Amino acid sequence: MLSPGVAGLTINMQTSEADKRSRILDGAVKVFLAYGYQRTTMDDIARAAGMSRPALYLQFRNKTDIYRAIATMMLDLSAEVAQAALGGPGDLSDRLIAAIDDCMFAMVEKFAGSPHGADILDMKGSLAGDIVASWTERLGGMIAREIEKEAVRLGTDLKARDLGPGMLASLLLDGLEGIKMRIEDPAEQRRSVRGLVRVVSLALQP
Repeated sequence: MLSPGVAGLTINMQTSEADKRSRILDGAVKVFLAYGYQRTTMDDIARAAGMSRPALYLQFRNKTDIYRAIATMMLDLSAEVAQAALGGPGDLSDRLIAAIDDCMFAMVEKFAGSPHGADILDMKGSLAGDIVASWTERLGGMIAREIEKEAVRLGTDLKARDLGPGMLASLLLDGLEGIKMRIEDPAEQRRSVRGLVRVVSLALQP
């Protein structure tokens, strides 16, 4: 068993390491947006984080690891925001729209002001595809649970319609990907999302 003094030292060391990583990730986001991923160097990130290059390499092996850590951080936060919206007030349509707006559109809009923002987001497929896939599965599970609860509340037999909560959640997420690829204007994207959510809601009506 650790003595109180040793335990306190361990906690302080862990906090210090977490602070360093946070500084690195914050600095990396800034330089990625300023210069683009390809042009950014580890030296750039070290300077933005206020540390030496050797100190940076103690935390991350390379630029890809840093990008993946940023993706994990952002997508974890996005999932938490979506969960909060899905558990909020309003009917299912309102909550689905709020979750999509808060966890997807809000994240994209953070990068919209940078000339490299779109490129940084697009690279998540090649550099962090497994992280995105895990996030999509997590988000789909959240939505499916809310759809299932709504079907029970309304007394709708989805199985009799050859449907299921997971299928409707997947259709919604696949539709969102199509909207993002096909439509550039954010206002039009949001309008299309509302229509897509209405379709899902209609499938749940008894």
